[in-house]
Amino acid sequence: MRTYISTNPFTPSERKAVFSLAGIYFLRMFGVFMVLPVLSLYADRLSGATPFMIGLALGVYGFTQAAFQIPFGMLSDRYPRKYIIATGLIIFAIGSAVAALADSMMVLVVGRAIQGAGAISAAVLALNADLTRSDQRTKSMAVIGISIGAAFMVSLVLAPVIQGYIGVPGLFWMIVLLSVSAVFVLAKVVPDAEPVGRQTRTVLAAGQFRRLVRNPQLLQLNLGILILHLVLTALFLLLPALFREKSGLELSGHWKLYLIVLAVSVIGMIPFVVAGSRERWLKGTYRAAIGVLLLATCAIFSAYHSALFIVMAAAALFFSAFNALESLLPSIVSQIAPQNQRGAAIGIYNTFQFAGIFLGGTVGGWLNGQYGHAGVWIFCILSITVWLGSTMALGGLRETPAEE
Repeated sequence: MRTYISTNPFTPSERKAVFSLAGIYFLRMFGVFMVLPVLSLYADRLSGATPFMIGLALGVYGFTQAAFQIPFGMLSDRYPRKYIIATGLIIFAIGSAVAALADSMMVLVVGRAIQGAGAISAAVLALNADLTRSDQRTKSMAVIGISIGAAFMVSLVLAPVIQGYIGVPGLFWMIVLLSVSAVFVLAKVVPDAEPVGRQTRTVLAAGQFRRLVRNPQLLQLNLGILILHLVLTALFLLLPALFREKSGLELSGHWKLYLIVLAVSVIGMIPFVVAGSRERWLKGTYRAAIGVLLLATCAIFSAYHSALFIVMAAAALFFSAFNALESLLPSIVSQIAPQNQRGAAIGIYNTFQFAGIFLGGTVGGWLNGQYGHAGVWIFCILSITVWLGSTMALGGLRETPAEE
C-alpha cells in the first residue's frame, strides 16, 4: 500500500482553489463543531427536554447529513458544483436560524435537521478534484483535512467563551453569518471549474456501487468511522456536565479545560501520525490508535469518582487517538478504493460518518435517560471493542487496492 504525494508545488490557480475551499470547509465545520461542547447543557433548559431529545438534537444533524450526502454529490455531477455548494450552505444557514429561534426541544431538533440537509462535503471534494491536477490531489486533500482538524480544535476552545457573551442562540446566529461568509468566498474567491458538459465523469454502475459497499476492507473502515463519530457524539452528551461537576466552572469557563486537553492531545497524536506515514507500520498504528481510544473511553468512565486531573488526562488521551484516527481513516480508504471509484468510496465513507453522529446522539441520549451515564459509556466501550475485533477478524488492511 503506497501513497504518492507530489513534491511539485501548487500552481497559483490550484493554490487559490485549494485554500479557498479549505476556508469554506473551515467555516462550515467550525459552525458544526461549535455546538458540541455547549448544546447538551443549553438544551436541558428548553421545554420538552429529556435525555433522549437532547441526544436527538445532537444526532439528528448526522441523520440528514447521511441522507443527503449522495444526492448532493449526484446533483453536483449534473449541475455546476458551485450552485450546489451554495444551495447547501444556504440550507445550513436556514437551519441555524431556526435553531437560534428555538424555544422548545422540538423546534431545536427541526433546526438541527435542516442544518444537516445542506450536505456539501462530497460536492466540495469533487470541486477540489476538478480544480487540481491528479498528482496534487492527495496534497490538496491533506490541506482540507487540516482545516477540518483546526476547526474542531478551535471551536471546542472558543465556543464556551463566545456563548458566555452571546448565549447559544447567539452561536447559531454566528453560524448563519459564517455560512453567508462561506457563500461569499465560494462566489468571489474559488475559481470556476469547467462546465459539466465538457468534463469526463465516470457514472458508477449499480453493481460497482454494491461491490464498494460490500468490500470487506472498505466496510471495516466505514464501520470504524461510524463508531468513531458515534463515540464522539455520545461523549459530548456527558463530558460538559462532568467538567462542570469536577471543576466547579460554569460553561463559559470550560474553554480553559478544552485548551489544555487539546494541546496535550496534539502532542499525543504525533507518534500515531509519524508511525502511520510508514507503510510497514500502518496496520499496527491503526490498531494501536483504536486500542488507545478504547483505553481512554474506559478511563473517562472510571474517572467519575476521580479528581479533575484524571478526567482531563483521560480526555486528552481520547482526543489524541480520535485525531489520529480521523486523519488515518480517509487516507486508508483512498488507498484501498479502486482509483476510478475513489470519489464514490469517499461518499459512502462520509455517509457512515454522519450516520455515526446520528446513532451516537439518539442511542446515547436514550441510554442516558434509561440507565444513566453508565449505560452510555458501556455502549461506547462495546462499540469500540467491536471495531477493534473487526480489524483482527479481517486480518488488518489490504496491501493492494481493491479490484476495479
